[in-house]
Parts: sequence; structure tokens; C-alpha cells
Amino acid sequence: MPLPRIRALLTLAVLACAVVLGVPTAAHADEERVIKVGTEGVYPPFSYRDPDTNELTGFDIEVMKAVGEAAGWKVEFVEAPFDSLFPALDSKRIDVIANQVTINPERKARYLFSTPYTYSHGVIVTAKDTDDITSLDDLKGRTTAQTASSNWAQVAKDAGAKVQYVQDFGPGVELLIQGRVDAIVNDNIAVLDYLATSGTDQVKIAGDAGDEILEQALAFRKSDPQLQQEADAAIKKLTDDGTLAKISDDYFGADVTVKGGSKDVDVKASDSRTTWEVVQDTAWPMFVGLVKGNIPLTIVSFIIGLALAIAAALARLSSIKVLDWIARAYISIIRGTPLLVQLFIVFFGLPAIGVDLDPYPAAILALSLNVGGYAAEVVRAAILSVPRGQYEAATVIGMDYGQSMRRIILPQAARIAVPPLGNTLLSLIKDTALASLVLVPELFREAQVTAAATTEYLPLFVMAALYFWVVCYLVSLAQGPLERRLSRYAT
Repeated sequence: MPLPRIRALLTLAVLACAVVLGVPTAAHADEERVIKVGTEGVYPPFSYRDPDTNELTGFDIEVMKAVGEAAGWKVEFVEAPFDSLFPALDSKRIDVIANQVTINPERKARYLFSTPYTYSHGVIVTAKDTDDITSLDDLKGRTTAQTASSNWAQVAKDAGAKVQYVQDFGPGVELLIQGRVDAIVNDNIAVLDYLATSGTDQVKIAGDAGDEILEQALAFRKSDPQLQQEADAAIKKLTDDGTLAKISDDYFGADVTVKGGSKDVDVKASDSRTTWEVVQDTAWPMFVGLVKGNIPLTIVSFIIGLALAIAAALARLSSIKVLDWIARAYISIIRGTPLLVQLFIVFFGLPAIGVDLDPYPAAILALSLNVGGYAAEVVRAAILSVPRGQYEAATVIGMDYGQSMRRIILPQAARIAVPPLGNTLLSLIKDTALASLVLVPELFREAQVTAAATTEYLPLFVMAALYFWVVCYLVSLAQGPLERRLSRYAT
């Protein structure tokens, strides 16, 4: 065989082995890696939606984009409530958190952190007429509003405060104004942005939360040291060429990427729209969230859940004890645990045993199991309400169990089950609002995102309630004709 042909065959063989063994070829090596970045999207000026474009923006977002470009990453942002970010990182839903994560001993023991890219200090926020809280010492025995997994919650606890947990800073301020809590401990930059955006004079910065300078950095899993090292190299490059300082100056008029810079910040309002403009601009994104999130989740979950309910009900009525026990256990677990816990187990817990579901399938699974558990007893009661003579008549004319159920019993049971199953469906529609906690974008998440950036909580949450009410009302209207149609099966 000629030598050139032998070389060609050897080259093909090496390439084939590289493909089979997963060794990257030159073409694959040049491809950008996709790095999923977790962020709130409701924490201006660090992470929020631009009021003009509805695009994710903010200091942390710009820093992360610059880090990704310097490191050769293709950055994809995943928005979620702050309390869901660390579970998402643990379950490998995301690769890094970029959301002003403060480095502390507890987090450092569990996660890897990049070189700090922000230095800040904490402040204490109180109602305007509160004069007896000016330092951390004054918080002992008082109640503060904090995000559960934030560093500030621990600062408040260490000061002896009782912590009331909230989802983000904005709702905490509302509790403060209403007199339900005494103070809030938070980052000075975030507080200044809130005051500038809201224009409120109902709260004030009462004092510093100690003298400690806090460091914020990107958070990685312990199993991803290479990502951390690449981020460190990128941050060093961005620091040396002045990119980080420029991004900081654009947002704050000062360099918060060096110690002491946060003392001189000049924070401008991140959103200056009127209430009516905010409502108008948010109506369409909320409708899209309803159509793409809540309604599909409701339809698919209810269909699967109803099938599970029928199976569980028939198992409960079965003479086979094992089936009865399994159905009883399933119903008891579902009805005895909160839906929120079920969502977290399916989405954040199952990856620990190798079951890694995307947000939509995970939400559908949890919601379907929940519907099945609650509707099973409804279906069983409906079946038991069909007179015993119907079974006997079906047997007399030669029908077996399956035929009698399908043709005689279940059609009559359906007429009885429709009203309570209608209530189950209405509850499911509203329960889909919890799906945002497992990274599914939906109607209420859109309301939360805009409310956090604009402080327009009442009009936006009322509009979200209106959307849900309209959908539930339309479902209720459809229930009447369905009941009349099924009444033909009445005996």
C-alpha cells in the first residue's frame, strides 16, 4: 500500500478514536464553552431588567459578560430568586452565581470564590421616624427583614436581631414602612439605588452596619476549580486594563472594585417611569409569561395528574393489597407535604441521585404528582357513589371489569367528580406561580422582577391577581357546559 494512503488511513483512525473517546479535536477545542450564570434580576443596580428594553442588565451582569469574554466563555444568564441560586448551583443547574455574593466563612467552606470584584459596606435602614437605631448594637431584640440566604441575615442575627425572611429587598422596605419590622441591614449601594428609584422619604439610612469592608465575588462549586481559576485570570486582566473600573464608574461614579470605593458612590435611579408607564410596559411580558408558562404547565400537569388520580383510585379499590398500600402511601405523602417542598425535591434534590430534569419537566412532574394525590380521593369517592347495581348489570350482560369501568362506571363517576375536580384545576392554575422558584419563567415572576426594580408592588401584584382571576373565571364558565354534557349519564 502506498505510504500516503497509509498516512491518510492512520490520520482517519486517530480522528475516529478521538471522537469515540471524547478527545477534543482542533475544531471542538475552539468552540466556546457555555457557562450558565445564576442571578436574581431583581437587585438593582447590580442585576435587573432595563426598563426600556426589558433586557437583563446591571453592574454584575456587565462584569460577568466581560469575564466571560476574557475567559472565552459563552455566558447564559438564568434568573431565579436569590434563595434558589445556591440550590441551583449545588444541583448543577447553573455553573456560577453572579449576584453580589459576599464571601463569608460558612460559604467559603462549601464553595469556591473568585477574586473579589466589589467591595462594599453594610448600612442599617429604618423608618423615617425611628431614632433609637443607629448601629448594630441597637438591633438586639429588634426585628429585621432579610433575604434568607443573604450574608446580611447572618449579620443581623449576630447582632441579636430577630430576622423576618423576605424574598428580596423591596418587600422588606414595605414591611418597614408598615411598621411590621424595625430595620433592614443591606448593602449601601443597593439601598441608595432603592432610595433614588422609589423617591420615598418613608425610610432612611440610620447608620453603618459595622466597620467591616465586605468582599463580593463569583461563587463556584468546589468541584469546578478550573472555572474559578479561569475567572480569576479574567478578573486580573480586566483589573489591569481598567475594564472593571470603567464599568464601576459607569454605574456608580466611583470604583467599587477597590477597597474604600463604595464610600463615594453616586447612585442614580435605575428606573424613573411613572406608575402607569410601569403597568403598561409590564402587561405584555406578564401575558407572555401566562401563555408560555402558567397555561402550558396547567394543561399538561392536569392531564397527567388526572391519569395518576384514576390509577391511584382504582388501586385503592383493588382487592390486591399491595396496590392499595402503594396508593395509600402516595396519597398520604402528597397530601401531607407542601407543594413547594415537592417542587424543591424534584428539581434540586433528585439530581443528587442522578435524576436531572430541566425546569419545565421538573415543574410538570411535581405539579402532576400533587394533582394526582389530591384528585385520587375525589375520583375514588365518585366511583363509590355509582350504585352497586350498575356493576351487577354490566356483569349480567357479559362485560368484564375493564369494560364495565370504561363504559358504565367511569362515565357516571365523571359527572359526580367534575365539580370537585374543577376546584382542583383552579388550585393548580394558581399553584403554577410557584414554578418560578425552580427557574420556570411565568406570570408572577415577571411581576416580581418589575416590582423589585420600580417599587410599584401594589399595582403590579394586583394586575397579576387579575390575570389569574380571568383565567380561573373562564375555566369556571367552561365547567357548566361540561357538567350538562355529562348529565346524560345520570341514571
